[in-house]
Amino acid sequence: MDVVLLSRLQFAAATMFHFLFVPLTLGLSVMVAYMETRYVRTGDETYLAMTKFWGKLFLINFAVGIVTGITLEFQFGTNWSRYSAYVGDIFGSLLAIEATTSFFLESTLLGVWIFGWKKLSKKAHATVMWLVALAGTTSALWILLANGWMQHPVGYVIRDGRAELENFAAVAFNKFGILEFFHTVSGAYVLSAFFVMGVSAYHLLKKQHVEFFTRSFKIALVFGLASSIFVAAIGDTHGVHVTKVQPAKLAAMESHWGTTTRAPIHLFAIPDEKNERNIIEIGSIPGILSLLGYHDINAEVKGLRDFPKDERPPVMLTFISFRAMVGLGTLFILLTVYGWLRRNRLMESPNYLKIMLFAIPLPYIAIELGWVLAEVGRQPWIVYGLMRTSDAVSPVAGSQVLFSLIGFLVVYGLLGAIGFYLIAMNARKGPIPE
Repeated sequence: MDVVLLSRLQFAAATMFHFLFVPLTLGLSVMVAYMETRYVRTGDETYLAMTKFWGKLFLINFAVGIVTGITLEFQFGTNWSRYSAYVGDIFGSLLAIEATTSFFLESTLLGVWIFGWKKLSKKAHATVMWLVALAGTTSALWILLANGWMQHPVGYVIRDGRAELENFAAVAFNKFGILEFFHTVSGAYVLSAFFVMGVSAYHLLKKQHVEFFTRSFKIALVFGLASSIFVAAIGDTHGVHVTKVQPAKLAAMESHWGTTTRAPIHLFAIPDEKNERNIIEIGSIPGILSLLGYHDINAEVKGLRDFPKDERPPVMLTFISFRAMVGLGTLFILLTVYGWLRRNRLMESPNYLKIMLFAIPLPYIAIELGWVLAEVGRQPWIVYGLMRTSDAVSPVAGSQVLFSLIGFLVVYGLLGAIGFYLIAMNARKGPIPE
């Protein structure tokens, strides 16, 4: 049993499961804070009911996310001890900052919000929710800066056989990490908006609590429209930066084999990694890959054949995840633009409401595909250009990792079933009178 593959599978399972809950926490906290602020400003009890209903779903989601997130950091010691020994001086400092500031602050403030309804003034209570949202976003920032450093290591020096922190500012302002932060958080906002719109659509189709869920839908629609457009814009900027610092990933994203100017994209292609070509190429558009990667239609794009075979990412998985992610992102823009045009006639648009109900899983899929692209596209490096994944794994037996992997799948499967059941059950109930 390959301990590297098993360790990667275990970390991927834990990370991808954890990230089923993180985006909704990030986005829903902002919308709940907005709803409570509207209640404070207007005194409208509907906004108060909205705050409590969506706040309850937020709390269930947050609880499951916390439980699944704690195990991730332990894996850096159990499964990736050589990685921790080599770059822990840099990577560990970022995680320590996240845990000791943002995570504890978010958890403490959330306790104040839960138990402070009758102990704080309305303004103070709403302010606490905004601080919860800010702390959650800051937590995401530190974690994504750490991941961004793995994608593009800067601000370090090799000393005594390990990487040590030399310039904290270079790490904290790492462009890759900052772009990854904005891309991930805006994607989380899209997911949260589609969650609120989907649940609202369910009740509107049943003609239940029409005023309540019409308002909820419209708030989420504006949030989702702005976020989906921003995701596309920041994704383009992020893509240009990936072209600069991870050219092999760009080539794999488009299954681009030969170095050429005016590099094309193919509307449909089937990569053949063994023979270093595409089996099928349909709808080739010259110059578009050059334009996307360099913002220059005549730019030269390096092909996969110019990279050593042992430094190429898995092409098929990288190619498919990128295409599917972009396709879903385009769909989100179209759905929210159409919703904006129909925002005052939602009850007259049952087909659109049905689409939005069944679209709830799509942003989850898009975000998971984005992480597959980011992490698989970085291979064979755990720290790009600095440390290979195969050199980072702990010196443990494959059977040990297999046993723990099975345990993770069983426990996470149960947690996921319970978590999503509770969310779905409470979402179907709708707002309950005081």
